[in-house]
Amino acid sequence: MLTTYGPAIVFVVLGALIGAVFVSAGSLLGPKRAGSTQEAQVTPYECGLPSEVRGNFRFGISFYLIAMLFILFDIEVIFLYPIAVQLKAFGTFALVETIVFIVLLMVAFVYVWRRGALEWK
Repeated sequence: MLTTYGPAIVFVVLGALIGAVFVSAGSLLGPKRAGSTQEAQVTPYECGLPSEVRGNFRFGISFYLIAMLFILFDIEVIFLYPIAVQLKAFGTFALVETIVFIVLLMVAFVYVWRRGALEWK
């Protein structure tokens, strides 16, 4: 049983050990500025410049709706990859099912588009 789980246990222990070494090296070798590190940790920071967004800023519901739709359609497209790789092995039935899947995906996309979910307000 140990021979079955042995490599996995070695990788987990090795990963934890390397993680602990990096964390301790960062705290030992990193900058030691008292006071400014706390302020730097709580302020927003984007692309190398201080952010102009305040802490009480709220995104609109359209941002979350578009993000969820992107994730949904992105995951749906990922399901096409295995069929695209092995279409010859799956045969004509898989091709027909893939076409039906793409048509249903396009119908859902047109529905979302017509409902105005992709409009940025």
